[in-house]
Amino acid sequence: MPPATDFPLLCPVCRNALRFGGGGARTLVCGAGHSFDAAKQGYFNFLVGKGTVFEADSADMVAARFDFLSGGHYQRLADAIADLAAPALMDAPAFRPVVLDAGTGTGHYLRAVLDRVALDRAAPDLARDLSADGAPADGVWAAAIGLDISKFALRRAARMNPEALNVVGDVWQPLPVAENAVDVVTVVFAPRNAPEFARVLRPGGRLVVVTPRPGHLEEVAGLTGMLGIEPAKDERLAASLGNHFAPVEARDLDLALTLSPRDVANLAYMGPAGHHLDRAALAALEAALPAWTAVSARFRISVFAPIS
Repeated sequence: MPPATDFPLLCPVCRNALRFGGGGARTLVCGAGHSFDAAKQGYFNFLVGKGTVFEADSADMVAARFDFLSGGHYQRLADAIADLAAPALMDAPAFRPVVLDAGTGTGHYLRAVLDRVALDRAAPDLARDLSADGAPADGVWAAAIGLDISKFALRRAARMNPEALNVVGDVWQPLPVAENAVDVVTVVFAPRNAPEFARVLRPGGRLVVVTPRPGHLEEVAGLTGMLGIEPAKDERLAASLGNHFAPVEARDLDLALTLSPRDVANLAYMGPAGHHLDRAALAALEAALPAWTAVSARFRISVFAPIS
């Protein structure tokens, strides 16, 4: 894990800067004396006071997402996110750029970003230009913060990204991150707190947002009870960000998937509909599915710049 100074964290109680304390990388303390210890699974819980009013993903939902993403079905999406995040991370003024993954889930998408940063910034010629000392001694090329309201997701994320600082927190509350301190914020199928994202991003930073497009998973959405795509989703995204961000570019990505019955069940259960789906009915559907089902996944990856 990078040094504490590379994580621009704020105390969720008093908003003073947080630093690693006497427990090394397993304890965070602020100047006012508030202290946070890492859970044994490696994440920190910043839900203080009344916590959050939102329902966190359950252990079963997280397990379904982990199994589906570990199967590589969305790997091209993860790679595309890394492609679009890379320029801002490469151009970051600090030797070790900072990326915030808001709604990190199991950490698969953040993993792709960190791997791309390591690949690009570790190029021998560039490494000599970045620092007189060359590569960082700890081999970590970016300071990453993964935020999610599900402790079950953070348990997976902490194993997926041990060099990141993984935090249980609510994206709708003030983010526990300092102002103008982050180079890239990624938001993959997660809520978007535009004022807070704009506050934490440095000038020149980028917000990378992934949303589904019409027709996404249409072959199985109705069959499994998954939620449909909201109408005018692109317009709503632009409106929600418009006071704080300007669009930079967008990329559409279509994936032709061939899924097993278990993949289809995991796909249904890993998303928002998982809070309401009947597991017994889903298991019966899984048993009735053919050996393979063709499914179309359709994404839009949008990049925004904070309005100065």
